[in-house]
Amino acid sequence: VADASTLPMTSHSGQSRVRQKVFMSESGEDGGRAGRREADPAETARANRQWWDVEANDYYNEHGAFLGDDDFVWGPEGLREADAGLLGEVEGKQLLEIGAGAAQCSRFAARHGARVVATDLSGGMLRQGLDLNARFRVEAGLTVPLVQCDGGNLPFSDSSFDVVFTSYGVVPFVADSGAVMAEAARVLRPGGRFVFSTTHPIRWALPDDPGYPGLTVGSSYFDRTPYVEDKSGAASYVEHHRTMGDRVRELTAAGLRLVDLVEPEWPEQNQQVWGGWSPLRGALIPGTAIFVCEKA
Repeated sequence: VADASTLPMTSHSGQSRVRQKVFMSESGEDGGRAGRREADPAETARANRQWWDVEANDYYNEHGAFLGDDDFVWGPEGLREADAGLLGEVEGKQLLEIGAGAAQCSRFAARHGARVVATDLSGGMLRQGLDLNARFRVEAGLTVPLVQCDGGNLPFSDSSFDVVFTSYGVVPFVADSGAVMAEAARVLRPGGRFVFSTTHPIRWALPDDPGYPGLTVGSSYFDRTPYVEDKSGAASYVEHHRTMGDRVRELTAAGLRLVDLVEPEWPEQNQQVWGGWSPLRGALIPGTAIFVCEKA
């Protein structure tokens, strides 16, 4: 569990950490192509897992300072769990993070008294998490167990957690996000809470551009065809889209009740540009949606 070299390999799922798209046109210099086409669960999982395995270190080097090693950030707007309190009181509770990346959010929860397990599909991200765990153990006397697994097929018993959460993990990076909702509901205890952030669905209709071109509708909001980056004849990255209504239906089908939907506003003090997220766009349209759900 705590040693990435012994973590089991899995066959499908995915995780997201606010992907900064690199293919802004149909064809790239290296022969890569990006656009909308179908991608099944196996292709989606293979592409996204490999992408994050390769990009884990660079991702941390680029965004680690903003995310913090033991902080909890819900998205590029900079909304922090310390201010939002969307998980509720976590002290003494059993928490599960899916699509945890390097488990920064889980360390935040551990600092606040939670018993937390962090999971991710990518061994590369979990190896980064092991490095951060070593520092966390020295600084705080705490650690976070890491498990490599599929977010749509969790290796945990029914009703074993009080809270399941993810910050930009799993949900848009699997072909069957309804299965993720169902698994979260399965492992939650009655009355438990599932909270996840993801790209706001309205962004799907707009170019992934932080400037003025990113304010002009260019695609149908209702087009669920995945966005796929292909390289050397194979998918290297895949995102799936669902409308707001789709998300609500997935949650209710899983036996969850939506109790809040948070659309963080872009704060004036945040002047960073992160992929398609920017102060310009953030002042006009939402970039992140946070779904707060409870199990009956």
